[in-house]
Amino acid sequence: MKSIANYISITRIFLALTLALVKPLSIAFFAIYLVCGISDVFDGYIARKTNTASKLGEKIDSVADLIMVVVLMIVLYPIIDLAVQIIAWIVIIGIIRAVSMMVVFVKYKTFVILHTYGNKITGLVLFAFPLLLAFVQSDRLMYIICVVASISSIEELFIHLASDKLRTNRKSIFTKIKN
Repeated sequence: MKSIANYISITRIFLALTLALVKPLSIAFFAIYLVCGISDVFDGYIARKTNTASKLGEKIDSVADLIMVVVLMIVLYPIIDLAVQIIAWIVIIGIIRAVSMMVVFVKYKTFVILHTYGNKITGLVLFAFPLLLAFVQSDRLMYIICVVASISSIEELFIHLASDKLRTNRKSIFTKIKN
């Protein structure tokens, strides 16, 4: 029971990789996609409720999220017609995220993506993207995603640069720091 949340996160990694093997936006794709989304919510919930949250679990969850985003970018890129400025914006967001990860590695010798409100909202907007493609133009969705992702990535980088101690569950730059 101690590591059930970790098993859920590890399962999400394999399911996310499976998305690369099925037809994009098919029933199988959406079924796997929804299971991934549900598992992303429940792994943390179960870890907190069973008092089994751990640094390892946070890292596995972050890796699962990162793999999911990369797989979706690869799978959905051929389907959506991205403007050059959106591609450039995504690259800039990726660079900010990479710099943030490098700052964490240099300062704390570890890999961490913070669980801020901004990152959670970004995750939610990213998760909604394939589901909303049938109803909203992809370029409009991408502008929304890029704005939200820009704000959250800049916030996370600033938190890492300004912090003297790694606090993986810091919710925002505006929340009070707990020791």
